[in-house]
This record gives sequence, C-alpha cells and structure tokens, in this order.
Amino acid sequence: MNPKWTNVAVVGAGTIGLAWAALFAHAGLRVRVTDPRDDLETAIDEALPMLAESIPGADVAALRSRIEATDDLAKAVENAQLVQENGPERVEFKQQLFAEIARHAPAEAILASSSSGIVASAIAAELPEDVAARLLIAHPFNPPQVVPLVEIVPGTTSEDVVQEAIAFYRDLGKTPVRIHKEVSGFVANRLQSALMRESISLVQQGVVSAEELDTVMKASLGGRYATIGPFESFHLGGGPGGIRHMMAHLGVGMADRWSELGRPELDERTISSIVEQTETAYGSGPEAYQERARLRDRKHNALNDALSGVEASSTESI
Repeated sequence: MNPKWTNVAVVGAGTIGLAWAALFAHAGLRVRVTDPRDDLETAIDEALPMLAESIPGADVAALRSRIEATDDLAKAVENAQLVQENGPERVEFKQQLFAEIARHAPAEAILASSSSGIVASAIAAELPEDVAARLLIAHPFNPPQVVPLVEIVPGTTSEDVVQEAIAFYRDLGKTPVRIHKEVSGFVANRLQSALMRESISLVQQGVVSAEELDTVMKASLGGRYATIGPFESFHLGGGPGGIRHMMAHLGVGMADRWSELGRPELDERTISSIVEQTETAYGSGPEAYQERARLRDRKHNALNDALSGVEASSTESI
C-alpha cells in the first residue's frame, strides 16, 4: 500500500463494512469502524476469524490491532483520508449520512459509497459543490475481501478525486474499473440481474433444477468468464475471423433468442420453489452458511492465485 495512505473510516458494520475493515487493516491501514449497533465490538471480534481465513496471509490479532470501533461518527471520520460508507440502500438515508460525514471529515477526504445501485449524483444532490466533488461510488462485488472488482462511478466528482480513488483501490490489490456513465445498478449487478432473470425462468419452467443450473454455469460460462469476458470470448470463438465471423454467422440467431428469454414473476410460488431448491442443495442456517462461504472463498482465492500466476508468467515471457 502506498505509504501516503494511513487512516480510513468504515461507516456501517454489516457484512460489506466488516469485510472492508478487514481488508483495509490487512493493507496496514488504521481503521475506525462506526455503527449505531450496540454490539459493534462483538460483531468485529466474531467476524474477523472467518474474514482473516479468506484473506491470504492475514492474522486475526494483527487485523484487530489496526481496527478501532466507535459509535461516534464524528470521531470515526475526523482524520480519515478515505471514508467507505456501507449504509442501507435508501437514497434519503445516504444523503443525510454523507451530509453528517462531510461536517466532520477532513476537507480533502475521499467520500466513497459501497452502494450497489444508487448513483453518486443522487446521493450528492443536496450537498455543497465542494463536497459533491469528493463523493463517488466505490462498489465492491461481494465478498469484497475476495472478489477483485471495485466499480468506480463518479457523479459530479472531481477528476483528481476519481484518479486518486482508482489508485487507492489498485494499491489495495483490487481491480478498479471506472464506469463512464451513471446507470442504476452500475455494470456488474446489471449483468448479474440479467443472468438471474433467465436462471429463474429456466428453473421456473422445469428445464433444470436450481442445483443443475449452477452446475451448468460452473462447467461452462463461469470458468470462461473468469478468464476472458463476453466480447473476447465471442472474438476468439470466431477463430481467425473473430467477432466479425461470429456476428455474421450467429448474430441473427442470437438476436432471435433474445425475444425468447424469460420474464419470470417473483410471485410467492416462484420464490418458494427457488428457495426450497436452493436450500435443499446447499443447506440453510449459520453452520451451512459458514461452511459454504469458506468453500467459496477458498475456491475464489485459488482462482485469483492461478490467474495471477498465469498473467505474471505471460508478462515475463514477453
């Protein structure tokens, strides 16, 4: 981590906030975590062992030594160079929260929201221009301590702040991607939503079960898209002719299939069926969650390591 970064604040100690706190602490930063919950210290202590297990090289005691808990928002942000907000997904709540943060944080602090769908310009709509110029979305993909992506989505944000935020998350070991236009849900969640729509439709129609659909995904697109994205996949799939060949030969059929994609209603019957199938396949409750989440994190870290190794060896051979 660049030594210029020393102090950060995490506002909101839910699943995402606690994961950010652990990742920041592992990078050597001093972290102040604030949340009105009355079990904040306990929540941190209970979350850290599993979080540390998912961060390669992390140690619970070392992480905890860099994390300070406080129910005082002003104290949490008073010396922060970056504030990572993780509050409820309600625009009015975030507007009020950032107004309060701005009153107490340093005038040069970057104000970042982990919002998964609310755009920065909406959050900053009633803030002074100088505050709005320091506010942006830094949306992680869950779990943030494992998945590399951070979507950087500016509103009326200063370009200097945008670049500084990108550098911060890159130094943290993340993969920041700047989104060039504000859209609800940004990019990753919109893609996920589109995939879930068709997944639910196929299960609802009885084409496959929930578990079978997951198997199809893992054995095909999951691995493919972990290595190359949809456009490069199409480009390589066309052989020497690339994406031009694919569009010429398969484009019309693909477009025709779009009209056949499902539009399932999330009514009580559909939700009940999806929940029942998923819980049957993967269990439910705290013990099942911890077991499956640990397995997910180990798999994803193995994937991260493998891809990093391949990219490093490719760079060395150039």
